[in-house]
Amino acid sequence: MQKLINLYKKYEESILYLFFGGATFVVSVVSYSLFSAVWHWEYTVSYIVSWFLAVLFAYITNRIWVFKSQVTDFAGLLREVWQFYLARVVTGIIGWLILAFGVRILGQNDLIWNGIQNIFVIISNYVLSKMIIFKKIEE
Repeated sequence: MQKLINLYKKYEESILYLFFGGATFVVSVVSYSLFSAVWHWEYTVSYIVSWFLAVLFAYITNRIWVFKSQVTDFAGLLREVWQFYLARVVTGIIGWLILAFGVRILGQNDLIWNGIQNIFVIISNYVLSKMIIFKKIEE
């Protein structure tokens, strides 16, 4: 049992990032379905609002449990939120460009290239969050 605990502690940040990433996916899908199928919002509006809520959920969970941010001042919180959303927009656009390259330029299967771009986006978001957005405060 101790080996399992040590293994978890060693990879805690990555495990939590993947867990809350899955939870973020659920928030996105459920909120989109609610807006689209239940409330009959136009699909673009449903997508934008569900994306915003999913990224907000991801920010809160990443801030508290994954990267354990120590920022407490208002200016620091605004910086974190701004950088988090900006990173998600940038990686989302790059992800879409990767998808479009694979499908439109190379003429390959969109499901394969969606997987490739998702891997890029997940890794990029993790690196940006760890190295820039939630960078540990030096004492």
